[in-house]
Amino acid sequence: MTASIKAGGRLHGEPAGHGLRRILLKLSGEALMGEEDYGIDPQMLKRVANEIREVMSLGMQVAVVIGGGNIFRGAGLARAGMDRVTGDHMGMLATVMNSLAMQDALEALGLYARVMSAIRINEVCEEYIRRRAVRHLEKGRVVILAAGTGNPFFTTDTAASLRAIEINADLLLKATKVNGIYTDDPVRNPKATRYSKLTFDKVLMDRLNVMDATAIVMCRDNNLPLRVFDLTKPGELLRIVRGEDVGTLVVNGQDAAGD
Repeated sequence: MTASIKAGGRLHGEPAGHGLRRILLKLSGEALMGEEDYGIDPQMLKRVANEIREVMSLGMQVAVVIGGGNIFRGAGLARAGMDRVTGDHMGMLATVMNSLAMQDALEALGLYARVMSAIRINEVCEEYIRRRAVRHLEKGRVVILAAGTGNPFFTTDTAASLRAIEINADLLLKATKVNGIYTDDPVRNPKATRYSKLTFDKVLMDRLNVMDATAIVMCRDNNLPLRVFDLTKPGELLRIVRGEDVGTLVVNGQDAAGD
């Protein structure tokens, strides 16, 4: 693998330790809202970009998928009476807006970033082509994958699973507002306990609210590990890359379940 850009004394493409070389980070659109009621909180955007920079300094290759729920959510628009396909197309465009904002924040920190869209908007971003995306990663660029899968009725969680598999990511990271997966809603049930590790089959069987079923099945069938962690806690992303036990790890295997 060619490595042409140094970061923190390491070459991009060189493993960052603990078997991780390439990760895909899934962010919800709501995560970018921070303390705002709508849209993007500039401070939150800057903080996330800085955490990505810290991870890149270890030589990690990073791809990002961002939702669009802070601007438009296709399913919600459909419930309000809009045609579902039209609503989903609007949601895809919202993810492009978020992705462009993230690209700008990363470049302001001195990183190289590329937005690649599943729908053609060539005037503002690149078209998603798998081999080109991989090449960007190998060159040390953050690849921000926008517009979901490019198809209506599929969530950005499913897009994250799909893209992670396509680019041969070692780990899919799902950023949330809680520090992992719990036996029950920890807000409503203070006795709920956190899983440190469990299987994809248990997530599906118990209908644990992690990602939609399609995304989980894709991870399971392609043996792609998933880690769910708390984005609101600074430094968690870096801790994961360093090999610390953060959040909940979801894998294949009969012996993975445990608190």
